[in-house]
Amino acid sequence: MNSLLSNLLQWSLSPLTFIWEWVYRIRRFMFNYGLLKKNYFQVPIISIGNLTFGGTGKTPFTLWLSDYLGRERHKRVLVLMRGYKGNLEHGSGLLKSGARLGYNPFEYGDEALLLARRLQNTYIAVGKKRSENLAHYFDEVSPDVVLLDDGHQHLKLDRNLNIVLFDSLMSLDKYKVAPQGYMREGFTALKDAEIVILGRADLVTEQKLSSLKTIVLKYNPRIKFAEICYRPTGLFNISCEKVFDVSHLVGKRVICIAGIASPSAFFKYVETLGIEIIHKVSFPDHHYFKADEITRLIELSESEDAYILTTEKDIVKMRRVVDTDRLLYLEIKVEFISGEQEVKDAINSAFD
Repeated sequence: MNSLLSNLLQWSLSPLTFIWEWVYRIRRFMFNYGLLKKNYFQVPIISIGNLTFGGTGKTPFTLWLSDYLGRERHKRVLVLMRGYKGNLEHGSGLLKSGARLGYNPFEYGDEALLLARRLQNTYIAVGKKRSENLAHYFDEVSPDVVLLDDGHQHLKLDRNLNIVLFDSLMSLDKYKVAPQGYMREGFTALKDAEIVILGRADLVTEQKLSSLKTIVLKYNPRIKFAEICYRPTGLFNISCEKVFDVSHLVGKRVICIAGIASPSAFFKYVETLGIEIIHKVSFPDHHYFKADEITRLIELSESEDAYILTTEKDIVKMRRVVDTDRLLYLEIKVEFISGEQEVKDAINSAFD
């Protein structure tokens, strides 16, 4: 019966999916053929985006890419991001990496503050009108390269390289355009991409990766692939100081909190590290925590003799409302399983 109801629901949603997909197709066609105007800048622009709703690991990859361009290529980087749910999302604001004091996540959003804290020689401009923000801050920053965060659907801004991320954990049957599935755009949008990054590739089978690659290649036979995973760099306290290696929590009990797009992926990753999760607590993506929400969990952790473990994106907001040594966050970094040199070659070619 459940299967029948599911099939009926999918059938009833198919007209809406058809309309949604063709609206995006027509929009992309009009930008690509000059019927809608693109803005051009005399600087290499690299888009990091996805085709699906929810988390695909854009923030960790943007960290890796910014770090590569800043440290290895010695480029001044400007990241354009929306600043989702921050007060400046509908305006504009500029962050300079390394300046850790005075920035408010309620103004700039959690992701922008995370980037500003972790990176060097990088500026982060927030606001959903990213093309206008680039024009506004261009002379002030004088960037050598611009990264367009969540940019695959932001067609108003021309770019030199398009990178699209997929979460390898997502079930293949969810790759349908909304409202039938989890896709913002259909796979035809990959015709405008040069590189596909398969995230969390270490947590799925080779068969699953091969099936996803086969689908992608059907729409863009020239696309290049890279596979990545996430490695822990350590456990940090609420003051963003490293206090333990991950091994400190192996075999210990924790309460896991996540207010990100894919909390289940975070929980699964923590479990792969040998950490016992006694409670899993999910909040909406980009959730702004209240003091009483965290206080209740601190009291629970004391009664259970457990640490509270969260993500780096979440700690940015939690540290504004509480102060406790029971709260730790897991810092991660991108590690390539395959395709790292191909990705670097494509990035370097954007400067030719």
